[in-house]
Amino acid sequence: MKVRTRSSAIIGTICLIASLALTTASADEPAASRQAAEVGLTKVATAQNPIAGTAGPGGTVWIAERAGTVRVLGAQGLGAPVLDISDETTTDGERGLLGIAFDKKFAHFYISFTDLEGTSTVDEFAVRNGKIRPSTRRTVLTQTQPYSNHNGGDIKIGPDGYLYIAFGDGGSGGDPHDNGQNLGTLLGKMLRIDPRGGTPYAIPQDNPFVDDLNAKGEIWAYGLRNPWRFSFDAGTGDLLIADVGQSDWEEIDWASADSKGGENYGWSEMEGNHSFRGGIEPANHVPPIHEYGRNGLGCSVTGGFVYRGKAIPALKGQYVFSDYCDGTVRTLKIKNGTVTGESDLGVNGGEVISFVEGGNGELYVLAIGGTVSRIDPA
Repeated sequence: MKVRTRSSAIIGTICLIASLALTTASADEPAASRQAAEVGLTKVATAQNPIAGTAGPGGTVWIAERAGTVRVLGAQGLGAPVLDISDETTTDGERGLLGIAFDKKFAHFYISFTDLEGTSTVDEFAVRNGKIRPSTRRTVLTQTQPYSNHNGGDIKIGPDGYLYIAFGDGGSGGDPHDNGQNLGTLLGKMLRIDPRGGTPYAIPQDNPFVDDLNAKGEIWAYGLRNPWRFSFDAGTGDLLIADVGQSDWEEIDWASADSKGGENYGWSEMEGNHSFRGGIEPANHVPPIHEYGRNGLGCSVTGGFVYRGKAIPALKGQYVFSDYCDGTVRTLKIKNGTVTGESDLGVNGGEVISFVEGGNGELYVLAIGGTVSRIDPA
């Protein structure tokens, strides 16, 4: 691990999302789709395969580059790397540095990456005066991955202060090990842990399966294929998960802020609202609030955030998302877990791999080719 030493070259860009989708195809534009707000994309920086980001201390925005570097966005673009783990990860398949997050007080910084063996790893650093303290690094959680795809890897601190971790079903195609519905593995799950509550972490006592001897206590929700990006609504605390589909359907799942967890989103018995390869819908299946088929340009849903910034009043309260292959930035209006409207913002972010929410609620769009853009009023 290196701190402020060098930038590293990032290779294997195309294979990341080609394998992310695994026989993906396209997004239908709803007939009722219309422009919801007058917006534009303002290029604010160029990075080497930007893949994730988070709001940082002092109103900063931190950007992760897939090969293992983290850089801070400033007025002149991205600064020199403040963290470099490029000698500890690989960009084979869907691997690399996949997620970053701060705790609420910006006292700890978390990274999610696959190590050189392909093992999903979440590490923690202490932060002092807005700077990472490399000597404090420790590993919080690891998960062996049977294949090089469907790692998931997104991480967020929830409104409750706990660390949420999204893992895909382990890869290949069609969930050959039935991990999605197996509560005995962390694969295909949303996890919820207390990284500061134990060594190396504690499991919150109100997690839904904490008393089930046949289940992993870390599990918050299950039945996920590749929850590439998820977020919490900064206004309500609701959870939104964009789960990449297998062959026909992309889906967005939702859980209210007062959820007690335990949601089963259906994979691999279901793909969206549809039976997958003759699967039987689980009795406790929680269907997606939105899905779209792949008979157009889309292939891999990229989840975003509910907009809570001030710069674009007409966009407030809408969930902003995109698709890696289609690139169109779209929105959903959601009321009590029901989509009440869909819109096309009329801008295209390219190969959209991720969104970032700044501390002021403004949103950034990351294109894997290198562009970091901010969504601004037109």
